[in-house]
Amino acid sequence: MSDIIKLLPEHVASQIAAGEVIQRPSSIVKELIDNAIDAGSTEIKLYIKDAGKSLVQIVDNGTGMSAGDARLCWERHATSKISQTEDIFKINTMGFRGEALASIASVAQIELKTRRETDELGTYILIEGSEVKKQESIAANRGTGISVKNLFYNIPARRNFLKSNPVEWKHIVEEFTRGALSNPLTSFMLWHNDEVQFDFKKGDFCHRVLEVFSDRKSQDLLEVDEQTTIINVTGFIGKPEIAKRIRGEQFFFVNRRFIKDAYLNHAVQNAFEGMLSKEQFPFYILNIEIDASKIDINIHPTKTEVKFEDERNVYQIIRAVVRKALGDYVQTPVNPDFDDNRFMNLLLTDTPKGINLSENSHEGTVGSSAESLGNFKEIYQQQRKQSALNWEALYNPERGMKQEEKVKTLLLSNDGEQENRTFFQLNNQFIVTPIKSGLMLINQQTGHERILYERYLHALVQTPIASQQLLFPKAVNLPPGDEAILLEILPEMGALGFTINSFGKNTFVINGLPAELHLENEQDLVAAIIETYKATKFTESNKNKVVAKTLAKKAAIKSGTKLRNEEMNRLVDELFACSEPQFAPDGKACIKTLSLAEIAKMF
Repeated sequence: MSDIIKLLPEHVASQIAAGEVIQRPSSIVKELIDNAIDAGSTEIKLYIKDAGKSLVQIVDNGTGMSAGDARLCWERHATSKISQTEDIFKINTMGFRGEALASIASVAQIELKTRRETDELGTYILIEGSEVKKQESIAANRGTGISVKNLFYNIPARRNFLKSNPVEWKHIVEEFTRGALSNPLTSFMLWHNDEVQFDFKKGDFCHRVLEVFSDRKSQDLLEVDEQTTIINVTGFIGKPEIAKRIRGEQFFFVNRRFIKDAYLNHAVQNAFEGMLSKEQFPFYILNIEIDASKIDINIHPTKTEVKFEDERNVYQIIRAVVRKALGDYVQTPVNPDFDDNRFMNLLLTDTPKGINLSENSHEGTVGSSAESLGNFKEIYQQQRKQSALNWEALYNPERGMKQEEKVKTLLLSNDGEQENRTFFQLNNQFIVTPIKSGLMLINQQTGHERILYERYLHALVQTPIASQQLLFPKAVNLPPGDEAILLEILPEMGALGFTINSFGKNTFVINGLPAELHLENEQDLVAAIIETYKATKFTESNKNKVVAKTLAKKAAIKSGTKLRNEEMNRLVDELFACSEPQFAPDGKACIKTLSLAEIAKMF
């Protein structure tokens, strides 16, 4: 019997490796920006077409490459960053593995132009599917330009997994933003389909932060600047009042490398304890400088994970630094003055004694949230009679009876009057009512989510919801990259009763809201819909469902909201008029029953 194990062809091995390193166009953007930074560039220009599916091109003014290096850099495990094992444990560059360019070349068509300062002529190379098709000497500016065309042209299955252009564009902007934030002394420009989208001038870190987050103001931020024997921490945190209900504006950079670290994120979140609710997330951009030998970045191909040698102390320092900045603000509000470059002089201490970081109260009232149940009187009257026959039948143990007989058995009170139903609210969270077989408990939040979800889905598919024009329109500022996504889903938002118009770069104006909707923060809702859109693989059918589900979750009455008896009555009737009253759109239960037998066992 012949041997069955064989070496894979080089191009196949490269494509397999590319599956880990190159997942989407933004992966290419990250790797090319990292290389430009390692080359000492002070100007980086990025050109994108069709959200990176057709073209990702980067042009820098770095050191450039010789003709030999320009050819060799596309080979697997070819790198200028390390030469021996010990080098892996003291990495100070963005790249080091020698995998990225080889992976890119295996799944795209490549053009490279490069020239060093000392060379009269530069080098041009054309690559397709890891194979060099052409190499020649050309006139070129100092630096390197790389064009990556037709990503996954030779792997159609991978290309089919790419998401819509707005979503892919959003990911590109995120990578571009991270590179710009970690390198303020380098200018960054970004074009999309031949239009300039971002132009960040070289300058100090604080001005770069305000350039990237144009909706933020200097008075919204608190500076962090700490030197310790373990790490140095610089950057900014947002004041508690600018916290949002979605993640996104949270950045850790370790030796200028963006990382994702849930443990350190918890340190920051913990430092805000007592100032934010569990549903709020603070703004922060923190730069950590540490001896390269004290960390390990060789964990994941994307190099976004770092292992600290002394992780526990790093956590404590981050937490203490953030708490100190917050403590100074609580005592004497201090705003970093970016124009005069006057910074706070912080000490590495815990929150000062005597500072009362009282917890915000989030207990609901009967106000706007409860009113969002709506005044659909005609629908309510039509549904009430039918829902009275449906709402407890789901839990009837006697399966053989007709529906009407089931409902009678469960619903009729001792005096036989079905209309005299009794509801009471438990902990401003659950609606409780006696039924013939025991007790029924309804989660008011998930139940209302189900009601609103089916209402919004109906509006998207059939009858649009009426819009109520606002007396004072509200401006919504979006993070970089979100504008294209919102533009794509504006038709769905319009069917739900939103009147939203573009008002300049990354800014929209809400002129109208659904007539029955009452929100405290419209920007949080828009941001939540966009985040859900980005995280989901969309088709035309499930796009409606995702928008409806996100809006229902945001607009539903919350746990802690006190309801009047008529509001509980209406919620129950509308819930059992739904097609699937048992569960919320996300699968959480809306209804539970406690039988008389279960109650008896308690005694």
